[in-house]
Amino acid sequence: MPLYIVRRLLEALLILFGISVVTFILLYLLPADPVRQIAGRSATAATVESIRHQLGLDLPLPQQYGRYLWGLLHGDLGRSYLQKTEVGALIWSRLPATLLLMLGAIVCELVLGLTMGLVAALKRGSGLDQGLMLISFIGVSAPQFVVGILLLYVFAVQLGWFPIGGYGHFSNLVLPSITLGFLGAGWYSRMMRSSMIDVLRQDYVRTARSKGLTRAKVLFGHAVPNAILPIVAMIGIDIGVFMSGIVVVESVFGWPGIGQLAWQAIQRVDIPIIMGVTLVSALAIVIGNLLADLIAPLIDPRIKLQ
Repeated sequence: MPLYIVRRLLEALLILFGISVVTFILLYLLPADPVRQIAGRSATAATVESIRHQLGLDLPLPQQYGRYLWGLLHGDLGRSYLQKTEVGALIWSRLPATLLLMLGAIVCELVLGLTMGLVAALKRGSGLDQGLMLISFIGVSAPQFVVGILLLYVFAVQLGWFPIGGYGHFSNLVLPSITLGFLGAGWYSRMMRSSMIDVLRQDYVRTARSKGLTRAKVLFGHAVPNAILPIVAMIGIDIGVFMSGIVVVESVFGWPGIGQLAWQAIQRVDIPIIMGVTLVSALAIVIGNLLADLIAPLIDPRIKLQ
């Protein structure tokens, strides 16, 4: 186990290095000029060049990346061009909101998705199965902003059960979590249904039934723990996705998370923030996948980490 963790961490460092290189090059190739965003439209050419020199953007690309990488090795994500604040501090200030929304979304998608998938598998071929799979298809296909606006209109504007937006109370968390969870539930329900149908055909399930075990014990003691393994891997990926890929939902609900920070940085071409959010999100995906791999043997002892 320790050797496996060390190997995965070394692989993670290589992945993060590759992501930093690719992202840095792509941002360098952008047609938008961050210096113009800082200086303003009325700035003179001399002012623009002065700012470019102060930020080190007049240096060759390899030298710019070398300076950035040296800062990363010392825990420095750089300084925002426009907000004049350390990127690490900006991300850290938004992290609690993003983690809270991520937790709420994962709980929602697991509760909805696993329940729908399990029921659909047990009622395979029935009208209920088809109806649940139709709902899951809608969940996968529906744009997040449409679901978010619809939930806001019905439950916030018309019924008044929840606030329209904001942050700080449980009621603020419900609608954005359901919006994100509805999309994930569509994927989880389809995967859970497929996995559950396959597991129910296995010999050990038939053996458990022949021993006289109750239906509940067969399902939750033998079938579900094996069917849920692919779901665990997906949760690891979702951790990274929710760290930065919830820009639309955070904008709709006014949620002050990392996704909204990234969107504001993209609009302003604030490269240090874009780089910082990208690397933090990549790190979250790596950690999420590692945790999923470590949890899998606890669910199924037959799995050995090597």
